[in-house]
Amino acid sequence: MNVRRTGIDLDTSLGYALKEAASALRSAMEDALRPLGLGVTQYACLELLDQRPGLSASDLARGVFVTRQTMNVLLQALERDGMVARDADAALGRSLPARLTTRGRAALQDATTAVRAVEVRMLTGLTEAEQTHALQVLTGMASALRAPAPPDPDGA
Repeated sequence: MNVRRTGIDLDTSLGYALKEAASALRSAMEDALRPLGLGVTQYACLELLDQRPGLSASDLARGVFVTRQTMNVLLQALERDGMVARDADAALGRSLPARLTTRGRAALQDATTAVRAVEVRMLTGLTEAEQTHALQVLTGMASALRAPAPPDPDGA
């Protein structure tokens, strides 16, 4: 009996392909960062702090796509390891802006080299124009999903 199924065709679904690529990227990054004693989330936090020093835990959590509670645990571990420093007194109420230490900058430099090698491997075979186009398409997809959903014309 041949049963017709409705749903998403995983072989042609852009969403599924995107999730598969994201999963493969994360796995490759974890493999590259493991020898350095870092994970992807730790690396992302260090990278964000390097580019935007003084961010609060809430700002970092949003930028790294984790909860505030997870970020607080992560920051405590990075502080304990001497990679991040936060002032004991918060000038902005309860927010404790974080910054990289010398050790954190050195760890970030090694991690960035490892992550960049993964990205270069991922982009092998794509021309510069294709890379630019892929970035535009992915940014457009993210923007479309962040915008309010259009009303359902059927009212369902």
